[in-house]
Amino acid sequence: MSNNDIIVSLDIGTSKVRAIIGEINNGSFNIIGVGSADSEGIRKGAIVDIDQTVQSIRSAVDHAERMVGIQISEVYVGISGNHIGLQTSHGVVAVQNEDREIGEEDIERVLKAAEVIALPPEREIIDVVAKQYVVDGLEGIKDPRGMIGVRLEVEATIITGSKTAIHNLLRCVEKAGLKVHDLVLLSLGAGQLALSKDEKTMGSVLVDIGAGSTTIAVFEGGTIVATSTLPIGGEFITNDIAYGLRTLTDQAEKVKLKYGCASIVDSAPDINFKVTRIGSNVDKEFTQEDLAAIAEPRVQEIFQLIRDEVRRLGYSDMPGGYILTGGTSSMPGLLKVAQDELSTSVRIAVPDYIGVRDPGFTGGVGILYKVIKNVRIRSNVGPKKTTNRTKPVSAQETTRKTGIMERLKNLFSEFI
Repeated sequence: MSNNDIIVSLDIGTSKVRAIIGEINNGSFNIIGVGSADSEGIRKGAIVDIDQTVQSIRSAVDHAERMVGIQISEVYVGISGNHIGLQTSHGVVAVQNEDREIGEEDIERVLKAAEVIALPPEREIIDVVAKQYVVDGLEGIKDPRGMIGVRLEVEATIITGSKTAIHNLLRCVEKAGLKVHDLVLLSLGAGQLALSKDEKTMGSVLVDIGAGSTTIAVFEGGTIVATSTLPIGGEFITNDIAYGLRTLTDQAEKVKLKYGCASIVDSAPDINFKVTRIGSNVDKEFTQEDLAAIAEPRVQEIFQLIRDEVRRLGYSDMPGGYILTGGTSSMPGLLKVAQDELSTSVRIAVPDYIGVRDPGFTGGVGILYKVIKNVRIRSNVGPKKTTNRTKPVSAQETTRKTGIMERLKNLFSEFI
């Protein structure tokens, strides 16, 4: 098995670190290995302890390596959080080929031109997403490769993040003995995997409900247009259960995973379980209905906050509705509560690959899906034009961002 056919994603969440190994074989894509480990050192989606996070990454990667029998050296890393920002940009270049055919190099140059924006010193560019290309005034082009033109423009969304958060994330991955191919915005990858073309075009909201945080991504016109992160998630339900049953948080989490139900109507009064209460050696018996009575108000509050945040971002009635992902989405009864609170169409997105059919894997599989989609687009142009783009990028190259003056110098050198 050639390493060129293997790509690995790393999704570092509040409760779990997941390493997913994908294989590209004759144009088809399969998941061949999954590694998962309990996440230590992460609180509400942010790294608070480097050493614990490194250990969690190593555990997840070791698990995946043992499953497949290969050694992982390079990964694509998912990034999310309330430090992520979006801003629009515009880039223009002249087509350089003698026959005026737009090639891969022209796409790279126009995206680099779009990167030339004024950024505060504490911000860093993570990715550039093209909304549309314009060739000699002709708008609405999604992929101009192979077209004939003189002037190539792009309207793009620049995804930026906090330098501190980015470098701490990269530091953890590198200390775990891995190289970073690239950073991928989790919402962007999950959106490409979970949303249909119509949902992205007409307008929909992708909601990733994790353990410590909930990430909201609004898609419209075929691309991501807004994103936000709320510091709420499945841990809040667990804490409420711990208080309500007066038991330890670890036991409350186990009870939630095994017997939890987010809707009292859907819960069963005849399903019983026992928990050890704090300050007592005696177990007390509860029913699933008791558990649902604690969980439902918190789940309702989470969706009320999600709805309010989407409105704050400037989007209220989205034709595509809401698409839920993240580990907490798999809780029984949660979909019904979401439909009641959001008063629109809601569905749960699950990756359609063996071994990862769980909403919690949508982000990790989405990273692979985005990478493979980009590779396929480039491979359609021919090997000559894809050689430079498919070359592995080291962690140092990925994190090295030139300053504004350097970018301007590079841009103007294209015309000299």
